[in-house]
Amino acid sequence: MNSPVLASVRRPAERWRPPLDTRALHELLEKVQQWEPFDADALLDDVGEILDDVAPPADMLPELAERLGGHLTQLVHIGVGTGADEDDEQADRLVRRARQLHGAVLPDEYRQAVGQLRRTAWTVSELSERLVALGCLKAVTA
Repeated sequence: MNSPVLASVRRPAERWRPPLDTRALHELLEKVQQWEPFDADALLDDVGEILDDVAPPADMLPELAERLGGHLTQLVHIGVGTGADEDDEQADRLVRRARQLHGAVLPDEYRQAVGQLRRTAWTVSELSERLVALGCLKAVTA
């Protein structure tokens, strides 16, 4: 069965063009190389370490602050990337709090630094739980 309609529609196919130029591809490659997968075990370990009854020693606080900041960054990216911050009032509040805490400088005084890290750890914990409840993350369990 020959169709006269199909025969008359012949035209050359358009030449394929890559969706990104060289500069954009290099930027994408850099982002992929810097990406670190979400590690729920590390998140729970770090939150547990700072929320433990015995506060960590002073020399560990800067390292814990950096790790907790990394968890906050990942969780904020997940919350924003999935639209949870726009769709859910509690997620939006937690994302805003996470951004504030992430930008804060760790105080020099030990008790103030521990207090700030505990607020950060609580925010990490609450935001991860909220993102799990919204289906943005798989369950984060010990």
